[in-house]
Formats: sequence, C-alpha cells, structure tokens
Amino acid sequence: MGHIFVDVSTVYKAKKDNIEKDTEEIVKNISPTYEEIASDLENQLANLDRGYEKITTAMSKQGEQWHREIDIVVNKMKTEITEIKVKHRDLLQKHLDEIKEIQALIKQTLLAIEEITKSTEVFPTIEYSSKIREFSKVPPKIEVSLPTFIPKPTDHEKLHSLFGQITPFISTATKNKVLSLNKPNTSSRELLDEPELLVTIHTGYEHLCNITYQNEDRIWASGKINNIKCFNCKGSLLQTIHTKSGNFPSDITVDYDEYLLYSNWSTRTVYKVKNGKTEELIRLQGWMPCKLCVTSTGDLLVTMFSNDETQSKVVCYLGSTAKQTIQFDYEGKPLYSGNKFIKYISENRNHDISVADCGAGAVVVVNQDGKLKWRYTGHPSVTKNEPFKPCGITTDSQSRILTSDSDNHCIHILDQNGQFLRYIDNCELEDPYGLCVDNNDNLFVCEYIKGNVKKIKYLK
Repeated sequence: MGHIFVDVSTVYKAKKDNIEKDTEEIVKNISPTYEEIASDLENQLANLDRGYEKITTAMSKQGEQWHREIDIVVNKMKTEITEIKVKHRDLLQKHLDEIKEIQALIKQTLLAIEEITKSTEVFPTIEYSSKIREFSKVPPKIEVSLPTFIPKPTDHEKLHSLFGQITPFISTATKNKVLSLNKPNTSSRELLDEPELLVTIHTGYEHLCNITYQNEDRIWASGKINNIKCFNCKGSLLQTIHTKSGNFPSDITVDYDEYLLYSNWSTRTVYKVKNGKTEELIRLQGWMPCKLCVTSTGDLLVTMFSNDETQSKVVCYLGSTAKQTIQFDYEGKPLYSGNKFIKYISENRNHDISVADCGAGAVVVVNQDGKLKWRYTGHPSVTKNEPFKPCGITTDSQSRILTSDSDNHCIHILDQNGQFLRYIDNCELEDPYGLCVDNNDNLFVCEYIKGNVKKIKYLK
C-alpha cells in the first residue's frame, strides 16, 4: 500500500507542476495572442464599411469621369456631323442655283418665241437662233447621300477590363505545413564551374513541353499528345494518365498534397487528378488557361490569354476562387504581351512572380502584390546569335531564376534582382523548353524535339 502511495504522490506532484506551467503559458502567451487576434478582427470589422465605401466612391468617380469622356466624344462627333451637314447643304444649293439659272433662260426663250410667233415682222424670225441643243445638255441629277453613323458593338468584357479591376480580398492565414515550407534557406550554394549531366530520361514524346517534380521518386512530363507520363528519377515509366478532353495539356504541376494538376486550352479548364479520378478545379469564361505554378502558400498561379488573343494576365487562385489578378503596371500598361505565345511562370523564395514572356522576348518579374520590379531581355553574347525568346522558367533554393533559351540551346541563370550570372550551355542541350528543380536543386530540362529530360547538377 505504501509503494502505491509514493507512485500516486509523484504523479500528483508532476501533474501539479504541469498545471502551473500550463497556467503560466496560457496567461502569458496563449491568451494575449488570442486577445490580440480578436482585437485586430474587431478593428477590421469596425473599419469594413468605411473601406468598402472608399472603393465604391472611387468606382463612382471613375464612372463620372467616363461619362465626361463619353460626352466629349459625343459632342465632338456632333460637331463633326454639323460641319458635314453645312458642306452637304452648300453643295446642293450650288447645284440648285445652277438649275434655276438655266430655268430662267428657258423661260426667257419661251417668251421670245411667243413674241416671234405672234409677230408678222420678218427680221426677228430670220434672226431667231435655236436654243434646243444648249438646253438639251441636261446637267446630271445630283444625289448626295447622307453620312452614316456605324455604332460599334459593345464588348462588355473589354469595357470591364478598361474600366478597372477588382482585386479580391486576400487572406494570409496559412497551414503549419505551409509555414514550415517558407522557412528561409540559410545554406549558401555556389554555382559549379561546369554543370554536370546526371541522367537522361527518354520520354517517348516527339514534342516535349512540360516537366514537374513530385517527390524524389516521381516526376511528371507531358508533350503535344493527349497523355501525361510519370517516371522515376532513373527514367523508368511508372504511370500514364490520359487527358479528359482528349487534347494535349497546356501545362502540368503538382500541389502540396502531391496531386497532379493540368491545364487544358480546348476546354478552358484546370483539372486535378485525385485518387485516379480527374475532377474540374477551375473553368474559365473568355480566357484560355496556359501555364501553372503552385505557390509557397498553396495558391495556384495561372497564366492565361483572352479568346481574341489580345490580352494576357496572371490570376492567383485559392482553390477555385480567384483572389488576385496581375495584368497592368502602375501606368495602366499591360505587363505581358497580348498574344497566345507561351508564358511559363514560377514563384521565387522571396515571393516574387517570374513570367517567361516568349512573345515579348523578356522575363517579367513582379512582387507578390503584382507590382513590376524588373524585366530581363537577354545577355549580350558573341555565341548566342538568335533573339532571346524565353520558354520555361523555374527558381531554386538560392532565389536564383533559371529560364530556357530554346533557339540558342542554353539556360540563363539570373539572381533575384535580374542580374545575369551565367549560361548552362554544355550537357549537349538541344531546344531546352520546360524546366523544374528538385529538393536538392538538381535541374530537370525538357528537350523539345528529342523528347528527352536531362537532369543536371549546376550547384556545388
């Protein structure tokens, strides 16, 4: 019985100590944290109406400005039509005066003929000269058509885009898993003097476009055919998935739960492959999805272009909900070329968003708020003779940016500020296209024509 008493008392004392520690932790840390969060939420709620009122006021001012501009346009066109009307009237009046002058001559001639007919005098009859030939030259009948006003059909989508854009509210709440992924990388790794080719994977694609890393045992690749293949890092084919639409995917990526995502241009849809089933994640109207990137917070970045191929933009999605659109700079000018050329996208560790704009011949980098930071348009070289048209793009643990220059058969490596560091132009690279890196910063490169994936080590 005494032995049992000692055990219970020991447990009791330990529990007491734990209770005191819990109490101290709750009072000093946990409770104040919740109070701070509650206070912040109350302040946000208190300021909510005022904030939204500012937005609607700004919209109203923009609407008033548009009404003024439209009135100016209408009045200018009315003035123009009035000037045309004056010219029209003058032209008709001129011709009318000419006709009336001839009519007066005809009347005079008839009166003269009447007098000759009634008269018995010989001289006027002999002196008479016929005017028939002169009057028979009837001037052409003038018909001046009215000008026309051809109203252009209202393009509601373009009108909405020109009027302005609403950036949806952004919630910064993150899962613990995501927070752990955002820890800064403290280990510095330098570039190798000579990049090394580690593995060549033969995918069987004739036009290999996209590559994405799932884990140390699986990578996914796709080309211009209606399937997506999974390989291990030694090159063995593990799995093949056929696209739901029967058309080739525009791009592929993997989310934080390691589910495969792919975009399809023909159905304007982004799909998720989950447990062997393909489900619709995002469906667009008026836009075609192109390239994909999963961010460090688990959101999905999608590059897209309009149906008429005149506009391009980046949209950030939380699940299936658009939360941010990146399209214009601070002057209202497009950030990206307005066409259907590929625009691969990648998020850097500093949360910058990099787009390889092939049509513009530039890498365009904005911060996480969508503000332009810099553009890179290539590096002068005596050996790279073709224009810089970046295709694939990816970033590594050192915040370096790697972009493929297919026509010059090389990879450009830049620092996070857009400064050129070096080329990867060995490893017998041909037509490099899509890119990705693994957790050890090994680079995977698609060779577009050959259909090979090359795994390259470029860091020490």
